[in-house]
Amino acid sequence: MNYTQTLDYLFNALPMFQRVGAAAFKKDLSNTLALCKHLGDPHQRFKSIHVAGTNGKGSSSHALCSVLMQAGYKVGLYTSPHLKSFTERVKINGVEIQEDEVVQFVNENKGFLDELKPSFFEMTVGLAFWYFAKMQVDIAIVEVGMGGRLDSTNVIQPEVCLITNIGYDHMQYLGDTLEAIAGEKAGIIKQNTPVVISQRQAETSHVFNEVARAKKAPIFFAEDYFQIDNISESESGVYRVSQSEDSFVLEMDLKGNYQQKNLSGVLKTLDILRTLGFSFSQSHLQAGLENIVKNTGLKGRWQYLSESPTVLCDTGHNEDGINYILNQLKACSFDKLWMVLGMVNDKDLDKVLSLLPKDANYVFVAAKIPRAMPAATLLELGFQHGLDGIAIDDVNDGLAYAKKNASKDDLIFVGGSTFVVAEINDL
Repeated sequence: MNYTQTLDYLFNALPMFQRVGAAAFKKDLSNTLALCKHLGDPHQRFKSIHVAGTNGKGSSSHALCSVLMQAGYKVGLYTSPHLKSFTERVKINGVEIQEDEVVQFVNENKGFLDELKPSFFEMTVGLAFWYFAKMQVDIAIVEVGMGGRLDSTNVIQPEVCLITNIGYDHMQYLGDTLEAIAGEKAGIIKQNTPVVISQRQAETSHVFNEVARAKKAPIFFAEDYFQIDNISESESGVYRVSQSEDSFVLEMDLKGNYQQKNLSGVLKTLDILRTLGFSFSQSHLQAGLENIVKNTGLKGRWQYLSESPTVLCDTGHNEDGINYILNQLKACSFDKLWMVLGMVNDKDLDKVLSLLPKDANYVFVAAKIPRAMPAATLLELGFQHGLDGIAIDDVNDGLAYAKKNASKDDLIFVGGSTFVVAEINDL
C-alpha cells in the first residue's frame, strides 16, 4: 500500500473514537498488550513520561518535550488527536514521523492487524512505540488519549507521571463526578513511580493521595512547590516563576492564560527528572518554555491567525476549557465579539452553551466528522440559551462570513471543538 491507501486503511477499516465515539471505545488493554507483544514489546525499550488530565495534558506534554529537546535529548512525543496531518501524532524532536514509516508499519503488520482488529487508537499507539524504539529516543512524552486506567497508552512504565487538570469531559465513559473522573485518570499512577499533580482540587486530591499511597508512589502537588504569577495585563504568557527564594520571569510563546495552571506541573516534573539523572540548565529550561511552539510545532492553543479584524482559535472544548477561553476573551480589547463555533454531539452542550456571552454574534458550524452536531441543531440550541446567530455548515465558510461582516476592530474567535479548529484553512 502507498501512504494514501495506508491512511484509508487506518481511518476506514478501524474504528476511530474521535470520529465516531462510543463504537470505538475499548474497555481493556488486551489488544494493546497483544499488539505490543507482536511488535517485540517496544514500549519496554525507551524511557517515558506519562501525561493524563482533562485539560492541559497536550500543552504540558509539548512543554516537557521542548525543554528536554533544548537540553540536547532525543525526545519522542505522542499526542492526539491530530489537527492537520495524521503524522502530527508521532514526533521526534518536533519532526513528524515520515509517511514511509507509517506505510512500513502497516505493511509489515497488516496480517496481524486484520486478525486482531484493534481500534484506530490502539494501532496508532503501537505505531508510536514501535517508532520510538526503532529510533532509540532518549525519552518519550506519552499523552493519554482519554481517561487513563483503560487508555491504550497505559502499558508503559514511565519515569514519572503527570496529571494536569480534572474537569467534566467524556462523562459517559469516565463517570459523572470529578471524583470518578479523577479515579480513571489516577489509573496511570504506577508502583513506586513518582506522580505530579498540576492543580490541587478539593474534589480530587484525596483520590490521588489514596491511589498513590496504595501504589507506594511518591506524590507531589506542584502548586506546593512553585508560585506562578501573571505579570502582564496586556499580554498572555508572561509569568514570574517563584520557588522558595528564587524567581525568574518567563515569556512563553504558548499563549493563553490557562497555561499558568499547567506550568507548575511541568516544572515539578522536570525537577523530578533531574533527580533521576536527566541534566538541563536554567537556560535550557527557559529557552525550552519560551519556544514550545517553535520547537514542537504545537498548533491551536490561543493561536492568532490574522488581524483587522483579529482572528484567533483555541481547541478548548469542555466546560473548563470554554471557561478559560471566555475569561481570557474578557481581557481582550475589541468592539464586537464574533464566535464561530461547532461542537460534537456527545458533550453536555447545555452547560457549555449556558456559559457563552449573549452579546456576541454567533456563526454555528459543523466539522466534517460523524460526531459533529449539525450546525442548524446547534443554532436551535443556541437560541434556547439566548444566543443570536446563523448556521453555516462549513467551518471556513462560517469564518469567511464573520470576516466579511466584522469591523476591523472586532474579534473573531473560532473553536468549540478540536475538529473545528482542525478544519481552518489558515491554521
